[in-house]
Amino acid sequence: MNERIELFDTTLRDGTQGEHVTLSVNDKIRIAHRLDEFGIHIIEGGWPGSNPKDQEFFERAHEEQWHQSHICAFGSTRRSHNTSQEDPNLSALLNANTPVVSLFGKSWLLHVRKALNVTPEENLDMIAGSIEWLAQNQRRVIYDAEHFFDGYKDDAGYAIQTLRAAAHAGATVLVLCDTNGGSMPSEISTITEQVCSHFNDIPIGIHAHNDSGVATANSIAAVEAGACHVQGTINGIGERTGNADLCTVIACLQSKLGYECVSDEQLAMLSDLSAFVNEVCNMLPIDRAPFVGRSAFAHKGGIHVSAVMKEPRAYEHLEPELVGNKRRVLVSDLSGQSNVRYKAEELGISLNGREEARRAVQRIKELEHLGYEFQGAEASFELLLRTIKGEDTEMFRLDRLRVYSEQDEYGSEWSEATVVVFVGDHRELAVGEGVGPVDALSHALNRALYRFYPRLDDLRLADYKVRVLTPEKATAASVRVLIEHHDIHGDDIWHTVGVSRNILDASWQALTDGVRYYLLRTLHRAKNPDIHIRSTQVPATTSA
Repeated sequence: MNERIELFDTTLRDGTQGEHVTLSVNDKIRIAHRLDEFGIHIIEGGWPGSNPKDQEFFERAHEEQWHQSHICAFGSTRRSHNTSQEDPNLSALLNANTPVVSLFGKSWLLHVRKALNVTPEENLDMIAGSIEWLAQNQRRVIYDAEHFFDGYKDDAGYAIQTLRAAAHAGATVLVLCDTNGGSMPSEISTITEQVCSHFNDIPIGIHAHNDSGVATANSIAAVEAGACHVQGTINGIGERTGNADLCTVIACLQSKLGYECVSDEQLAMLSDLSAFVNEVCNMLPIDRAPFVGRSAFAHKGGIHVSAVMKEPRAYEHLEPELVGNKRRVLVSDLSGQSNVRYKAEELGISLNGREEARRAVQRIKELEHLGYEFQGAEASFELLLRTIKGEDTEMFRLDRLRVYSEQDEYGSEWSEATVVVFVGDHRELAVGEGVGPVDALSHALNRALYRFYPRLDDLRLADYKVRVLTPEKATAASVRVLIEHHDIHGDDIWHTVGVSRNILDASWQALTDGVRYYLLRTLHRAKNPDIHIRSTQVPATTSA
């Protein structure tokens, strides 16, 4: 099967209706270019008649070069009291100067009578007249039949009438919308198949919302029932619980069902596209997202890892590289020697025989029992492995430290840390100030070590997280601290962990692990310029 699927992305319109999603015009242009590069066929940029931002987007988009995508403006059918020629919404759509227009109209008699307050015949005239006017002005019109599935279940005959009105007026695609997101895949499949039997000469599309958690399944069901045009958003963002996630839909249609959506080379850009949209939307990525999530091909159980090392297909439904992702092996108290060996090889560390792997597994289990977590702190894990192998990872050792914090009557806060360390036989004392005790410790440590390791000027503390491990012990609870570090350019990122009943002690463990890791990698890189610190995620902006 090589049937071509037309991809319609509405991240810039329907996606921005999601809570916490706000995009500037520059953001929308950047995302549109990335969608164009990926091979999306139609990009819905917004509603030009609704706000100045969307109007500016279309003005700028008209001046941009698009290589594979067509920009589309979105709007509604004319108002009941307007002619198509004088309707402000239709005029705004034409003024957007896009080759494609997506126009929505009512399919459900409930909306016709209650929301529009018009007769069923007037609604049909509004649909037909609006599409005919846009088509006469050389626009390709994609008709979005809003609330189609609810309307069809309520009155199938009238719902089909609305589609016929759109088709006869010049619509090039009839999109069936599950606007409330309440339909099940079996319903979507049955109704889509029935609609397709009525319209053999015009493509049928699907637009699914995720209110019942099945938007992706509904989109796939509609395609299998005959639809060849799919609408959705990257990462499934959108109003309420979101839209069908195009990342999953595209991957399933192309890799599982044999439909042609994009080229194989473009499909391998899918994970990067997902990460890019999350970044621009300032949204945290969902690690467990199918295909593109950081955990999508992550293996933790020792039996799983042992099998994957022999034959990846044993626990992976496809090669991660096909969608631009990669295999990851996690190290935890569930790990076996296979996990440790895999991670060691990935880090370029050679474990000599079973004994070193056994000792590593045993030590990891002991530390995780105390609250350490190495699957989110791979730098600390690498230091642990190197220590077990007998390598010198100390670089410096603590003599003593002191932290002092103060708050004045106006609420201003500051912290001061004094750190005394030994580097070899040299004793060094330094003082640092910061916006909090950990920030002050970081500055003091860097100053103490700078004379010996000038490259520390390039080190940055990027993110700091604390989790209480034993809340039942109140103020005597153990805490786990995870720290994210990166270099001055933000290209190299690493994570470290510390655990203690004293939050400053846990912070010091994670902080010094991060410094030691950086210094070790810097020394190795000086010997081998091709070495890069293993990056695990985009740096955050939180300061400790």
